[in-house]
Amino acid sequence: VQLQASGGGLVQAGGSLRLSCTSSGSIDSINEMGWYRQAPGKQRELVATITTGGVTKYGDSVKGRFTISSDNAKTTVYLRMTSLKLEDTAVYYCTAADFHPRGIDRFWGQGTLVTVSS
Repeated sequence: VQLQASGGGLVQAGGSLRLSCTSSGSIDSINEMGWYRQAPGKQRELVATITTGGVTKYGDSVKGRFTISSDNAKTTVYLRMTSLKLEDTAVYYCTAADFHPRGIDRFWGQGTLVTVSS
């Protein structure tokens, strides 16, 4: 599974940004796609995920501000980020997961930097 993320950049606090992530390769078994982020000196944390059935999950710090969606083919996910705060500054990693009886296979993209300035 290959994941290609795009859309990061510099934005002022209060502004908006949209990230995209396109999957390719052996994606038939992928059940979920989404985003995690990692700020300097902090652990990677959940931002948002969406299953192939459309069920979404958000990290507490982004609820009400970020929206995850996917295209009809379930191969591309989008993260609409609004009301951005300084603390949203991080490298955002696209992820895809295959949940199967033996466990979870998780795949990661290369990361895209989002910088929120004052």
